[in-house]
Amino acid sequence: QVQLVESGGGLVQAGGSLRLSCAATGMIFKVGTMNWYRQAPGKQRELVAVIDSDGGTDYADFVKGRFTISRDNAKNTMYLQMNSLKPEDTAVYYCNADVAPYYDGRSYYYWGQGTQVTIST
Repeated sequence: QVQLVESGGGLVQAGGSLRLSCAATGMIFKVGTMNWYRQAPGKQRELVAVIDSDGGTDYADFVKGRFTISRDNAKNTMYLQMNSLKPEDTAVYYCNADVAPYYDGRSYYYWGQGTQVTIST
């Protein structure tokens, strides 16, 4: 059973930093593209950052220059370093990844459980 396990959320003051982690666990053949999404109260879930299996990255305009996505393929883990945090970054952050389980010749997108990030003024 493949799972995405997130950690690293919390409460910080505006201007502070947090680092989120997302580990893919279980019987895994390959992890492809990995993504971070977020969802603020009353808003739709939105894409924050993307990293492909070769390390290529892309960011939403609202986090460019502040957030950095990275991954450790040996650990099947993705990270999101968030700096210069703003109150509007407050949301539940979800990881999402394209994973090929060992027991199947296909890949599927899985979601993490979400981790709360709260930025105070």
